[in-house]
Amino acid sequence: MDEIAISLTDVSKCFKRYRHPVDRLKEILFPGKARADEFWALQNINLEIPKGKTLGIVGRNGSGKSTLLQIIVGTLAPTSGDVHVRGRISALLELGSGFNPEFTGRQNVFFNGQLLGLTQAEIEERFDDIVGFADIGDFLDQPVKTYSSGMFVRLAFAVATSVDPDILVVDEALSVGDEAFQRKCFARLETIQERGGTILFVSHAAGTVIELCDSAILMYDGELLLTHTPKTVIDKYHKLIYAPAEKTEEIRREIRAFDRGKTRDRLIPKIPDFATEINGHLGNGSHGEVANSAIFQQGARAFYDPEMKPAETIAYESRGAKIIDPKIITLRDQQVNNLVGRHEYVYTYTVEFSQTAYRVRFGMLVKTISGMEIGGASYAFSDYADTNIVEAGTKLVVKFRFKCLLNPGVYFLNAGVSGVVDGSFTYLDRCIDVAMFRVLPEENLMGTGTVDFVVKPSLTVEKTAIGVEKQGELIETENY
Repeated sequence: MDEIAISLTDVSKCFKRYRHPVDRLKEILFPGKARADEFWALQNINLEIPKGKTLGIVGRNGSGKSTLLQIIVGTLAPTSGDVHVRGRISALLELGSGFNPEFTGRQNVFFNGQLLGLTQAEIEERFDDIVGFADIGDFLDQPVKTYSSGMFVRLAFAVATSVDPDILVVDEALSVGDEAFQRKCFARLETIQERGGTILFVSHAAGTVIELCDSAILMYDGELLLTHTPKTVIDKYHKLIYAPAEKTEEIRREIRAFDRGKTRDRLIPKIPDFATEINGHLGNGSHGEVANSAIFQQGARAFYDPEMKPAETIAYESRGAKIIDPKIITLRDQQVNNLVGRHEYVYTYTVEFSQTAYRVRFGMLVKTISGMEIGGASYAFSDYADTNIVEAGTKLVVKFRFKCLLNPGVYFLNAGVSGVVDGSFTYLDRCIDVAMFRVLPEENLMGTGTVDFVVKPSLTVEKTAIGVEKQGELIETENY
């Protein structure tokens, strides 16, 4: 059994809200009479995080994410319940925590480092690495109150990760800063993962949570609503936040039932084996046999496998439009779901409108098995019509012609139609994992990773004799 790094048992947190400041004093002087409204930010949270795992935490603002992290870190005490944390913990919470705005960056490195448990000698030993990672130049000797948010995060992240934490907590901090620095931060997180560190990562960036985390939890109104794989949690979260207000509670009940029915452990790891993941999506028995035989066949003709269907499709609540019959077809209208790389296909679906819609757009998205977004497209109805209005009773056939520049593997498709409802732009209908397809393997294919860049390799051989150089001889190899 994995060693548990963080354990929470029946953890709840209540905040008191007073209408008038004097009511707090009255409550102290005259105990027994409540003068405050109670707000339960967390309710009966049970969670175990094994050592060496990365947990994503998602939820809309006010759902209890930050309160949960502060209790884990120890800056807040729970109202009830037990919290056990094993190992040195380092945290990047709200901007400004742990830093004195009047101190310079240099002074704050030593100040914050000591708060994180380093000695003066240890900070001095790591100082050059911290400053080099932050890369804020002469601002190091300026008060941090003069820093931009990006500069502040650079220094805070550099200090927090320099202590070699057993547990690192990151609360939306990496959404600040330029792309180059963000990549440097993610590389540092990957280093912590490789040496067996535990990471708690809060972000609204769905793709980052899916790519970085082993598992995820969904917080909603102080409740831990779901613990599952990152992809499943993100899909359920999106369905919940895009639902009409009157459907929210119904969807919450569905998610609770899903969690009770399918989650046995409080942390669900990623499925590492490629063939296992495919068979898991297709099902057991003949479905798995079809998957295995198709994976290893060496053919280059597209075909349709009727057994190849997603195990679960998540459909948003319809708001006057309905997506039906999503599929991939060849340029000759033949339905396929086993594709040949670098060939062109059409992803198509039909949309039926039961209500008049405005400023309508249609979209597609391709994702990996783990849920990482590869790419997609969207276009507006008005691009192909003289009006922004789609009348009720209209049926539209949507088509996306694309070139399959993907390496062999299994991929999933989303479909979506959006428009203006009650003055706001939102989804009229959306289906997640509505279809799946496989890109077939080929002999002598040199591509690696996910995207096929259609690389043209070449090799230059320099032949030389002793003391004599001869002109290089070019040997080119193409793979098409």
